[in-house]
Amino acid sequence: MPHITYVAHDGASTTVDVSAGMSVMRAAVMNAVPGIDAECGGACACATCHVVIDPDWAARLPPPAQMEADTLELVGDPQANSRLSCQITLTDALDGLVVHTPASQG
Repeated sequence: MPHITYVAHDGASTTVDVSAGMSVMRAAVMNAVPGIDAECGGACACATCHVVIDPDWAARLPPPAQMEADTLELVGDPQANSRLSCQITLTDALDGLVVHTPASQG
């Protein structure tokens, strides 16, 4: 069972265990992780589940699909390793993934 750590803009962190196959966004919502609103429910339409992937993990994820890249343009201050958490599916290979929530969502 993979675990993921969400780090808020103030440095507070929350680590949760989740089932493989669940999105990073869904895991956050189910565990009441602050900073991930997910207003569109995972439809890749609102960017309120924006996260910044920890640099140690960024290269391990596939690049965003075009729809995600287009939606990331809605983000106020995108980073090179910005992603929509609704588009990242957890696998056993992502056990220990660390993502950061931006201050704009805090």
